[in-house]
Parts: sequence; C-alpha cells; structure tokens
Amino acid sequence: MAVMGKMETVTLETIHKDLEFIKNKVIEIEKHMVDVDTVLTPEEERRLEESIKEYKMGKTTSLEDFEKEMSKNV
Repeated sequence: MAVMGKMETVTLETIHKDLEFIKNKVIEIEKHMVDVDTVLTPEEERRLEESIKEYKMGKTTSLEDFEKEMSKNV
C-alpha cells in the first residue's frame, strides 16, 4: 500500500490491529451518540410547554373521556 510515496507491507496482523482500533473508536462514538428521536425541535418544545401548562390548568381531556365523546358521535 502506498503511503506518502513509501511502500508499506500489509499483513493480517496490521489489518487486525487497524480493525480493532476502528472497532474501539466506533464503540466510543456509540457511547456518546444522541438518539435523534429524543431531541425536540424548537416548535415541538414550545408545543410541549404549552401542553404542560394546559394540563396544569385543567384544560385537558382524558383519553377515556375523549373516546366516550367520540363514540357518541358515531
């Protein structure tokens, strides 16, 4: 393999060491990754805060009550 104008002998041992190095780097990266589904957009965050306020003010309806109301309208 040519590296900056030099020829380097590639052995299975070299390949194995390189793969181990890469594997360990991937493991480290995975440890620090964030699940994108847990990150809110600014709009989602605003809507969540609004919903929490409405819940605390008693302006929400339980799913059970909502389903009962909807079944009346069928």
